[in-house]
Amino acid sequence: MKVELIAHTMQPEKIVAAAAKLCYSKTNASEIMMNLDDNSVNKFINHLMDLGHESPIEHISFTFAIEGVSRTLTHQLVRHRIASYSQQSQRYVKLDQFSYIVPPAIEENEEAKRIFIEAMDKNQKDYDRLTEILSKKAYEDFLEKGYSEIKARSAAEKKAIEDARYVFPNAAETKIVVTMNARSLKNFFLHRTCERAQWEIRELATEMLSIVRKIAPTIFKDAGPGCLTGPCPEGKMTCGNIVQVREKFKNLG
Repeated sequence: MKVELIAHTMQPEKIVAAAAKLCYSKTNASEIMMNLDDNSVNKFINHLMDLGHESPIEHISFTFAIEGVSRTLTHQLVRHRIASYSQQSQRYVKLDQFSYIVPPAIEENEEAKRIFIEAMDKNQKDYDRLTEILSKKAYEDFLEKGYSEIKARSAAEKKAIEDARYVFPNAAETKIVVTMNARSLKNFFLHRTCERAQWEIRELATEMLSIVRKIAPTIFKDAGPGCLTGPCPEGKMTCGNIVQVREKFKNLG
């Protein structure tokens, strides 16, 4: 898994402080910005976060480039709807040798890993064969419609992989660019850094949190699973590791 922050709002905590202060000020936002120093920003953002006033943090956003994750993960990720996503397309990108993610439990079990890899190899062979069969028929159809050989071949391959991709598994590796505002990120972290979240998206969320804490440490100081600032919200379904979880996120960075 590779997670890279490729863009973010500059001076994020100063922007949030200015936006929040504007609500109670007679002056304008640019003037408020000029009068803010690091100490006043930090003090005000701490106060804002302690009160739970989160609408001002929607003014700042973070864009991540994420690679080496599975379609299983991105199916969960895009459920967080207040965000923008751009994902590598299996419709337009022909996968001559698709990569895949092996779950740790399978990686650690010799027999399970053998079965898994055999299934992945078969997926690739089936995809290649389906692409070949569908391309041949589509190529002939496009020629009949008057396409040139070059154009027909290109169009036929595109049409073929649209349907051949259906054999690819959830394990297929994908790449995605994600943009979220800080409030959406905090909600994402709340749900996906929890020990009860699926292992892969939990790893992603934890890495993303580690990154944004370096950029906006006060805004994200208490970000993470719900048990960091109170009792476990999972009730009877708690992981039972609240002490270890709190220590983990206290030292995250």
